[in-house]
Amino acid sequence: MKIGIIGAGNIGGNLTRRLTAVGHDVAVANSRGPQTLTELADETGATPVTVEEAPRGARVVIVTIPLKNIPGLPAGLFDGAPEDLVVIDTGNYYPQQRDGRIAEIEEGLPESRWTERHLGRPVVKAFNGTYAQDLLDRPRPKGDPGRVALPVAGDDPEAKRVVRALIDELGFDTVDTGGLDDSWRQQPGTPVYGEAADAETVRKLLAEATPERTAEWRA
Repeated sequence: MKIGIIGAGNIGGNLTRRLTAVGHDVAVANSRGPQTLTELADETGATPVTVEEAPRGARVVIVTIPLKNIPGLPAGLFDGAPEDLVVIDTGNYYPQQRDGRIAEIEEGLPESRWTERHLGRPVVKAFNGTYAQDLLDRPRPKGDPGRVALPVAGDDPEAKRVVRALIDELGFDTVDTGGLDDSWRQQPGTPVYGEAADAETVRKLLAEATPERTAEWRA
């Protein structure tokens, strides 16, 4: 499968490593240009590209950049992309730590719904509560009792199926969180955020979530 990754930080870099390791054709981009991705490309076999080039011919595009940088992505980034292109959003809102105040999110709009509106494409929220190192250290075969489950939210059942199958390939189980309006259940400050747990525990933690942001995660 051809996969574009926009963002080559901790999550983007390790997704590049894992996705190429299981045989996918990965094009990776960052804000500084493909010439800065030579080392990652040499390590993984991924193709360094510009941000504008990352979606071209891709079945899946993973957007894994700071939330505050989403509005700065090139206009028309997904113009001409097929309707069934799957866009994964890994982002989180960190108002005090990084992003500053985003009024719509402070007023209750789920983070990924805000991202979706700026991208102009439906998104699936995944990988947002996963430590980057866990992507390398925690993969397990299907059925292994130590297999970690990742929550996945989105409105399109087929897009979620594609994402969940991809995560399964990477060595993790998944739990369907529901539609994107329910993706607050996996945002920072909720019980499931940052937890490495099995599917049963993840479901329990998701059920315990409340939509009110704690003080640490509000502007």
